[in-house]
Amino acid sequence: MSTTTAAGTMEENKVFPVKKGERFLALDVLRGLTIALMVLVNTPGSWSTIYAPFKHAAWHGFTITDLVFPSFLFVVGNAMSFSMRKFDAQPDSVFLKKVIRRTFKIFFIGLFLSAFPFVYRSGGELVFKDLTDMRIMGVLQRIALCYFFASLIVKNLKLKGSIILSAVILMVYWGIMYYFGDAADPYSMEGNAALKFDLLVFPAENLWRGFGFPFDPEGLLSTLPAIVNVIAGYVAGIFIQRSGNNFTTVWKLVLVGLAFVIAGEIWNVFFPINKPLWTSSYVVLTIGWSLVLIGALIWIIEVVRLRSWTYFFEVFGKNPLFIFVMSGIFVMLMNVIWINGGSMKGWIYDNFFLSWLEPYNASLLFAVTYMLLMWLMGYWMDKKRIYIKV
Repeated sequence: MSTTTAAGTMEENKVFPVKKGERFLALDVLRGLTIALMVLVNTPGSWSTIYAPFKHAAWHGFTITDLVFPSFLFVVGNAMSFSMRKFDAQPDSVFLKKVIRRTFKIFFIGLFLSAFPFVYRSGGELVFKDLTDMRIMGVLQRIALCYFFASLIVKNLKLKGSIILSAVILMVYWGIMYYFGDAADPYSMEGNAALKFDLLVFPAENLWRGFGFPFDPEGLLSTLPAIVNVIAGYVAGIFIQRSGNNFTTVWKLVLVGLAFVIAGEIWNVFFPINKPLWTSSYVVLTIGWSLVLIGALIWIIEVVRLRSWTYFFEVFGKNPLFIFVMSGIFVMLMNVIWINGGSMKGWIYDNFFLSWLEPYNASLLFAVTYMLLMWLMGYWMDKKRIYIKV
């Protein structure tokens, strides 16, 4: 999943053909930005003291944090618009083998993270986890499934067909959620169709319990509309390749993005914007902001050519999956390693952050520090030219 960065060429707003294997620096920066934010929002010093912008919306609604995951899916599709070209002259069997292998690898890495570190603390004692109760779905599992189905769709239906199917998916999902949810409130936390479907597939103990009861925000049914975020990234990537790194491309991306944002807000009146349910209005809204963001990055990096700041995010973007996985592994290890009767993470947080800062600032600084440590690992890997591919 790692990439070798290369800036697209631009001179006096001319459009140059994209060479085989060439990548846009803006894409690598956006990928790195999403990974950095994922690490930041996933590792606060304390989950009880988080500034509002770094929280997900409690249920209906939208915060900047709710943009991170769909933006990463958008980037997956954007990268796909480059990588899919190499399959044009190859048999379909080669394409399928590659996609299936990558899908299984990412999915099972996600399962590994669900099981890791295979023990937990109970009364201070290490106890082996019951893996039969392990969460089946998760962030990486959703990425794997979205990548798999989006790849098949764009390979077989091409650009126009993929756009049409995306619209159908969003409308069908709306219909499913409305007609199969509880009559009183089809989009409620405990009466939605996504939960009902997941309970038909998985035992309750294999679902996430973060809301206080079995419900998985990365469940199977709600993965269906998430595929559209990947397809949207693919369509945007094709458009950028055809249009080039110029101001015309930028204003078109931003204009279409703002239209999507407005459409998502209008749809919100009828089908609430909701990340845990990954509602169709949420998909449209996040696609809109992703288009605005990639447009802004192209303008800054490729048109204005302000690039001195980009390397920080390139480091994250060159080993995105590995850094994300290691960020989860390290913090989980810190939770089971005890110092003075408490977790290593808690000890570090209390003694090096909370001891001299107000709780909200201490929690944020811990997250920023942890994210910077992950950057240092990525920086070392880049300097050693180590890129972990999946």
